[in-house]
Amino acid sequence: MTSAPKQRLLVLSEQLSKPLEDPGTFENIPKIRRISGDSAGQRVKGKVIIITGTNSPIGIGRASAHQFAHNGAKAVFLCDYNDEFLDVHKRELQSLYPDVDVHIRKFDAADEESVKNVVQEALDKYGRLDVMFANAGISSMKLFYDASADEFMKIMRTNALSVFLAAKYASKAMMKTSKDKPYPAGSIIATASVAGLRSNAGTTDYSASKAAVISIMQTAAYQLAGTGIRCNALCPGVIETGMTKVMYDAARSRGTEKKIGQLNPLKRGAVPDEVARVALFLGSDEASYVNGQAWAVCGGLSAGHPFVPGKLA
Repeated sequence: MTSAPKQRLLVLSEQLSKPLEDPGTFENIPKIRRISGDSAGQRVKGKVIIITGTNSPIGIGRASAHQFAHNGAKAVFLCDYNDEFLDVHKRELQSLYPDVDVHIRKFDAADEESVKNVVQEALDKYGRLDVMFANAGISSMKLFYDASADEFMKIMRTNALSVFLAAKYASKAMMKTSKDKPYPAGSIIATASVAGLRSNAGTTDYSASKAAVISIMQTAAYQLAGTGIRCNALCPGVIETGMTKVMYDAARSRGTEKKIGQLNPLKRGAVPDEVARVALFLGSDEASYVNGQAWAVCGGLSAGHPFVPGKLA
């Protein structure tokens, strides 16, 4: 392989040049960290939105709830199996966006009756469902030959079955019409991963579950042809969330945090708000012709093959 200069460019991005500002806290949990400025306009004005996987204070679900509420949602349902922080999230959202109805619901996103019930509740209260963001997920650290069949299926159940159920019941709700919504329409978004696009980005069970998420969204998009209901998968790369907290904490303790994300062209990891903004776009009418896609939010990681810095990519 041909060697290349170790320093390719003499300029660095703002994100690599200075640390992120401390956003402060709300009731002892950190506020949302942001890279970009304010979104323009009320992009989901009047929409009713359900999000699963919202408990983590540093998760994509919570960050997305803030983006949807900030952009004019009529109602946001915060759902998670773990409800430790849901009350705090609700109070924070209500303090910032008093015109948004915020509901919290504790349930397993892979439990069919629970998913059916929360969707029906949205219909009963508001007569519509506009956005379903199936974001619940878990990971494992085991190599495939050390994992049991039950452990493999646990990952598949939480990560893939939950998306199937969300799409099943949300799509039926989005077909409902009324005076305020004369035509069927809606956006179903599911959190996959670059691990569902390429190998070597996650364990076998996790990667298989995320590949399944992408397939569910793409096949559902075709089975909903003509309804105006769009289905898309979000494929995050390295994002600082509860799932990657161990890696980030270990790197910080060693003083090697800046090495995180070095294999992508932006040479950094991301904050959840950067993924949440893509979820906001996909949930809005601005994405009216975006359907059946696996949308990578990975700093360019999935755009090429891994390389060793200092060598020709």
